Amino acid sequence: MSSNTKYKSSVFSFLFNDEKLLKELYCALENVDLPKDVPITINTLQDVLFMDKINDISFEIGDKLVVLLEHQSTINPNIALRLLMYIARVYEKIVDRKSIYSTKEIKIPRPEFFVLYNGVSPFPDEKVLKLSDAFESLKDLGLPEKTEPALELVVKVININKGKNEAIAKRCKTLAEYSTFIGKVREYTGAGQEKEEAMKKAVVYCRENNILRDFLEQNATEVMNMLITEWNLDEAKQVWFEEGKEIGKEIGKEEGEEEGANKEKLRNATNLKKLGVSFEIISQATGLSMDKIAGI
Repeated sequence: MSSNTKYKSSVFSFLFNDEKLLKELYCALENVDLPKDVPITINTLQDVLFMDKINDISFEIGDKLVVLLEHQSTINPNIALRLLMYIARVYEKIVDRKSIYSTKEIKIPRPEFFVLYNGVSPFPDEKVLKLSDAFESLKDLGLPEKTEPALELVVKVININKGKNEAIAKRCKTLAEYSTFIGKVREYTGAGQEKEEAMKKAVVYCRENNILRDFLEQNATEVMNMLITEWNLDEAKQVWFEEGKEIGKEIGKEEGEEEGANKEKLRNATNLKKLGVSFEIISQATGLSMDKIAGI
């Protein structure tokens, strides 16, 4: 496995930091077959922190496609905007800056965007999210709405939980085994066992049943550390979100509905910001834009 230990941020990105696996995964997601000799080049952003997080995986396929993959246990409504910022940075790595001023047209790899979802909340097998869904309405300016946005980014969200998208799972054995592994972790952690002990039990079960066996045998300690970090972050996000809703309810009782809602968001964002919560999570909990949060 061609992993770079400095940049492992999750079990998923660590597992799929491999050219052959990414080729297999892309073919499964798109139900296509690529030429056997087509080169896969991983170009995931490294040492570039964006809201305390590096993008999960990005890679080129034969200099014709550039694919960005994000793995999420909760669907972020701002994912299209985040991917827009990521792809701009990826293109900066691919394209010589001086050449953009050339009189000759530059050919660039066609981008494709995927979010692989494995959260516990119900979600369809597949859903499309668009950047244009977040655009402000022009009605307040007295202008007609534009039918064709000047800028668009389309994200395909695919549910990879066990039992979902079985055709994809059949074509990518590693993805299917990853889903089974995470399912076992959830099963054991949800059975009332201590978190770390439950995760160890899931690792042992999968190794004994030939599920990601080589990967887990070679990287058991690192996988455990990443799992604990991921689980703690997911739990923290849920707590912040629920606290934000409760604060909103209390403020809404005391103030006018519209004015109270705005003050609720600002006060909630201010409190979370003081606690050192990232702008991205504050935006999810309050609905405020990151620019608005930065200016509080």
